[in-house]
Amino acid sequence: MTLRPDPTFHATAKLAMQAPVENFAYTLILSGDFSQPDGLAIVDVNPESKDCGKIVHSVIVPNKGDEFHHFGWNACSSALSPLNGHPFLERRFLIIPGMRSSRIYVVDTKGGPTKAKIHKIIEPEEVFAKTGYSRPHTIHCGPEGIYVSTLGGGGPDGIDGPPGIFVMDCQTFDVIGRYEIDRGPQNKQYDFWWNLPRDYMVSSEWALPPQFENGIVPEDLLSNKYGHRVHFWNLRERRNVQTIDLGANHQMALEVRPAHDPVKEYGFLGVVVDTTNLEGSIWTWWREDGKFHCEKTATIPPEAAAKDDLPPLLQGFEAVPPLVSDIDLSLDDRFLYVSCWGTGEMRQYDVTDPMKPKLAGSVHIGGITRKTRHPGGGDYRGGPQMVEISRDGKRVYWTNSLYSTWDDQFYPGGIPAAMVKAHVGENGGITLDKDFYVEFPKGYRSHQIRLEGGDCSTDSFCYPSV
Repeated sequence: MTLRPDPTFHATAKLAMQAPVENFAYTLILSGDFSQPDGLAIVDVNPESKDCGKIVHSVIVPNKGDEFHHFGWNACSSALSPLNGHPFLERRFLIIPGMRSSRIYVVDTKGGPTKAKIHKIIEPEEVFAKTGYSRPHTIHCGPEGIYVSTLGGGGPDGIDGPPGIFVMDCQTFDVIGRYEIDRGPQNKQYDFWWNLPRDYMVSSEWALPPQFENGIVPEDLLSNKYGHRVHFWNLRERRNVQTIDLGANHQMALEVRPAHDPVKEYGFLGVVVDTTNLEGSIWTWWREDGKFHCEKTATIPPEAAAKDDLPPLLQGFEAVPPLVSDIDLSLDDRFLYVSCWGTGEMRQYDVTDPMKPKLAGSVHIGGITRKTRHPGGGDYRGGPQMVEISRDGKRVYWTNSLYSTWDDQFYPGGIPAAMVKAHVGENGGITLDKDFYVEFPKGYRSHQIRLEGGDCSTDSFCYPSV
């Protein structure tokens, strides 16, 4: 504990945009065939450094088969909340969930990114015993603790009861217990985020473990058995207050991104695929007069393709769906970035009017059939996947792996780990940096990125931007 708030905590998103730029990125690397332990690679992203674009430190864990996913900090700007806040915490520890093992690692970054080391390992038995959940997936730092979403319930298959969210102590890292008091109809889980001053949380749905761990189940997808609902919660009462069904054809409602300025009561949701036409889509949700609404506000069409150019999973469609796998919103709430993992496109939408997203920029790299190379010559496989935006909104980073068994189905030729960067134009538009292409150790794949000092999918803010 420090004697004053961490300087990387900011009361408003606008103040965070004025913070010093990032010099390092923390990037998860994982072994797709489980033959090596997963790890955390620290990448130098300072363009003035001789090591820019290189791994300058790594933390390799002692176990195999964890399958790291969406990690986060022990504390962030939400600690400045006037209610139940812990303003004197430090943004010091990274909490890394093993989605396949249900093991959680705590990595200490005290002394800087290149000094990162394992601080604590939370074994799956503690998670099971205290929550009844399994398959931890997403970490968010709340004002009074660490929130962890899960994709599995109890039992070996993770289907003994629904998955949900649990809370960890942000100083001792003890697992405390389940978040939900009244979950209502919620029986699948994926992402979650909140508007802290407005006292509500939003959560989404992907699938249950038998539907994703061994790869996508085509029969379940075509019969619309993946998640297609979004849930709204009273945050402090820990109860579901409303559930909106997007329509069963809108399969896999994944990332939720609320506006960063808490005055704004809206946010965005990405949907992977529409089973009637293979489109991907962006939805805008908002609250009005105490009631939540959700509307499809942008669609992304599939691309026609020759059967022989497609993996077996898609040959019957003779088309490549965009497969919207991640979205991220800049801190000024102006630009929404959309990863089209199937078609190999990163889209930038101007969402100044959240009900009318306008395509403002696009770059292609990778893709199932396009196979677009990096402008610097790198043989980028897979497609744009986990995306992260710098606090000032001028740089966008992304990786290329989704989930090991799904990678193998959609990209059977393999997805060697890669990380790229794009520059953002003053009035929109994005351009790939031809000199920035991170290569990782052989046999690894790359997943989520966290930027030094915070980023656009880490922090939640408690005060209005002025």
